[in-house]
Amino acid sequence: MPTRSTPSAATPPAKAAPRLLAGGNPQIAKGEGDAPVQAYIAAMPGWKRAVGERLDALISAAVPGVRKAVKWNSPLYAADDDGWFLSLHCFTGYIKVAFFRGTALQPVPPEPSKSQDTRYLHIREAVPLDEAQFSAWVRQASRLPGERM
Repeated sequence: MPTRSTPSAATPPAKAAPRLLAGGNPQIAKGEGDAPVQAYIAAMPGWKRAVGERLDALISAAVPGVRKAVKWNSPLYAADDDGWFLSLHCFTGYIKVAFFRGTALQPVPPEPSKSQDTRYLHIREAVPLDEAQFSAWVRQASRLPGERM
C-alpha cells in the first residue's frame, strides 16, 4: 500500500530578475513608495547599483520623509505632495539625475536639457561624485515647486 506524504509548505517560485531596457535601465513596474525604488536600485547593473544606493541614501538624508515612486522605469523623488523634484535613469555609460527645476539651482547642474527648466547631472563610473554639491542641489530642488506627472 502506498504511503501518503504530508503536504509541505509550498515554496514560492523564484522571481525573475527585472529585464534591462536600452542602456541597462531596469524595467520596474510603476509604483508608489520605497519598495519599487529599492527594486529599481537592486536591478541597476554593475557599478551603478552601489551608486544608486548612495544617491538614494543622500536624497533621503537631505530631505527627511521624501516621497518616492517609480514611473516610466525611473525612480522619482518628491517633497510632500508638491510634485517631483528629481529622477534617476540608467544609461550605458552613466546614471542621469534629472533636476526638474535645475535652472533655479545654484550652481546650475552641468548638463542641459531640451526642457527649459530641467538640468542634468551625469554620474560616470570613473568620476567621483561630489556628495556635498549633490546634497546641496537636492535640498534646493526639494524646496522648489515640483513637476506634476
